[in-house]
Amino acid sequence: MAAKKRTKRRTMFQETWHRLLKNKGAVIGMAFLALLCVIALVSPLVFNYETDVIGQNLAIKLQPPSGEHWFGTDEYGRDLFARVMYGARYSMAIGIGSVGFGLIVGTILGSIAGFYGGKADDIILKAVVIVSLLGTSTINLIIALAISCATNYARIVRASVMTVRDLEYVESSYAMGLPTWKIILRHILPNCLSPIIVQTTLLIGTTIISASSLSFLGIGVPAPAPEWGALLSGGRGHIRDASYICVIPGLAIMFTVLALNLLGDGLRDALDPKLKK
Repeated sequence: MAAKKRTKRRTMFQETWHRLLKNKGAVIGMAFLALLCVIALVSPLVFNYETDVIGQNLAIKLQPPSGEHWFGTDEYGRDLFARVMYGARYSMAIGIGSVGFGLIVGTILGSIAGFYGGKADDIILKAVVIVSLLGTSTINLIIALAISCATNYARIVRASVMTVRDLEYVESSYAMGLPTWKIILRHILPNCLSPIIVQTTLLIGTTIISASSLSFLGIGVPAPAPEWGALLSGGRGHIRDASYICVIPGLAIMFTVLALNLLGDGLRDALDPKLKK
């Protein structure tokens, strides 16, 4: 009797990764974000912060893009290429740091609120007002945006937990005598991962835009740090005679957020059980 052929079944992670790679937009988004992360990591090795990034040279101010200065120079003669590349560190750190912290806090509060009931959202919204009074600094900006992200996560996790908390396998876990925290960690949260993962990629893009908007208004990352929103703010007075000062940082923000949205859309499709065969 011939042996039956056995096909190795993919794990959930392998299946999701396989489906994600079929999405061209998601692959492009991942490739761009991977390149951006490499730039953020190696920029301190390539550029000297004191001389290349914030060092001023008024003799070469407002020079257009050239072979010597690929993105041109700003109103203080600083190399715009070095500042945009180095600025990726600020934007990515703010985006990932804020969303990461918000993910932890929001998931905890959302799980508790969804399982027991409560008003976690009201507490978080009040905290935003308190943190916004601390003043302008990168750390304070991350904290304020993280609390804002925690609000979104708390709502999503709360809704997801409320959907699954009354299902039969949760009741069976209770009947087996498992403690509540184990039920939440092992049985409820794993079934809420899909919306959390998708929301994470989308929120990083939203947070980068928010941080850039605050820096543009002068209440975000303080000068002379080369955060992309601050670069836009610094160049707005020369938008007619040296538009590249605003256009290039704006394009950096646009492509980064676009890449995150492409990845988020790809993850949403890959994790959607309705699309699985």
